[in-house]
Amino acid sequence: METVPAAVAHAASEFGREPALVDPYQRRWNFAELHDEAQTVARALIASGIEPGDRVALWAPNSARWVLSALGVLCAGATLVPINTRFTGVEAADIITRSDAKGLIVTGPFLGADRLASLPASALPPFVLPLPHWDAFLDRAGETAAEAASERSSAVRPDDLSDILFTSGTTGISKGVMSAHRQSLGVARAWSDIGGVTVRDRYLVVNPFFNSFGLKAGLLACLTSGATIVPQAVFDVPRTIDLIEHEHITVLPGPPTLYIGLLDHPGRAGRSLGSLRLAVTGAATVPPVLVDRIRDELGFATVLTAYGLTEAVVATMCRPGDDTRTVAHTSGRAAAGFEVRIAEKDGEVLLRGPNLMLGYLDDPAATAAAIDPDGWLHTGDVGRFDERENLTITDRLKDMYICGGFNVYPAEVERALAGLSGVAEAAVVGVPDERLGEVGRAYVVARPGHELDPDAVIAWCRERLAGYKAPRSVEVRAELPHNASGKVLKYLLREEA
Repeated sequence: METVPAAVAHAASEFGREPALVDPYQRRWNFAELHDEAQTVARALIASGIEPGDRVALWAPNSARWVLSALGVLCAGATLVPINTRFTGVEAADIITRSDAKGLIVTGPFLGADRLASLPASALPPFVLPLPHWDAFLDRAGETAAEAASERSSAVRPDDLSDILFTSGTTGISKGVMSAHRQSLGVARAWSDIGGVTVRDRYLVVNPFFNSFGLKAGLLACLTSGATIVPQAVFDVPRTIDLIEHEHITVLPGPPTLYIGLLDHPGRAGRSLGSLRLAVTGAATVPPVLVDRIRDELGFATVLTAYGLTEAVVATMCRPGDDTRTVAHTSGRAAAGFEVRIAEKDGEVLLRGPNLMLGYLDDPAATAAAIDPDGWLHTGDVGRFDERENLTITDRLKDMYICGGFNVYPAEVERALAGLSGVAEAAVVGVPDERLGEVGRAYVVARPGHELDPDAVIAWCRERLAGYKAPRSVEVRAELPHNASGKVLKYLLREEA
């Protein structure tokens, strides 16, 4: 079971009639039906000219058809290339061209934009499937014998290229991270094993499937554990509450902002959310009070934090039973076969293990710069270990700024701000200063019903931090800019400053 097609077949045999995939309020598939439908998609792709090793781009929000498309692509022996749904046509065309995609599966209008219409004709690959034409596409399956699709699936090998996930490109051109089937499944199993995910679980996947967390710690984690996949296209608090109640959701990972949104929404009162059991989040700053609120007010029995990146997916993770301080202040211990160490020179987090990416697509120079001759990935994150080898990410190397000759790590300041009761979210960046070189500017979002006074925010920090670390200015915002994975886009704040 070291390839995705083999995992699909194993799930059909092992879990059979257990629920596998839900298209809320419409259709449902058990694992046997999921296998059959994935094979039907594979047959239609073969009839459409997709060959083993071809790259097929998938540009669509989370949905049942995303799941079926992805599994069909992999069962046809092709490589999956997910595209960020927030990308413009120009950005998507760049991914399609650089990946040399032979096929494109694309959503209809989404978030007010027609994705297909936004692509220049020169970027369109030989095969294009608009998802609104899904039923007509499946009719092509009749042109391919079932045995041919089965042979394609069986021919896939563990070291074959499974997926190419492009990084966000927020600090430069995006890079295509390549993973083999065995690696994508390896991190999926590790994540679900630590979380205790089983066939009894119903997993609401809000994290985008185009992201490594949504695809591997979401879709593939469900496939290997027998949990039910319940996709949600975009995070919308009332819709999420409805799905939790209607689908009896047990597993709901996401960024801290997801849980804050649920906790502070007035529509939560009186709703039946008692099915929730496992929350998994991660960020430089997860306040202890938020961990306690997720447990006490939302009813999660287990709250975990984890650390990973596209190049490694899941590198460390807390374990069930860890106390609030461990969950809030660390990202847990090494997971998924990874070794983790801290570089003596600059405190950079280094990773090595069997599930580390194969490399960056068509970019040996970038691969060599990221992975040293001894096989260690240089993550660009700064961190430290506690006495039990739990990793705490203290910041990004590139986020550090120097104030009056002293290094300031914004994550430390953001942790202090997270302790201020009225703060829902905070981000700190360095801005130019004639005397000190750079000083901190804090961008804060107030919780509903709270007001934040900039002077009081600065005073709060000065009481808890050395003077050079405290921000010199504060801007209160209605919201901060995020990418689709929930991370604050600090480069936008720096450009504005």
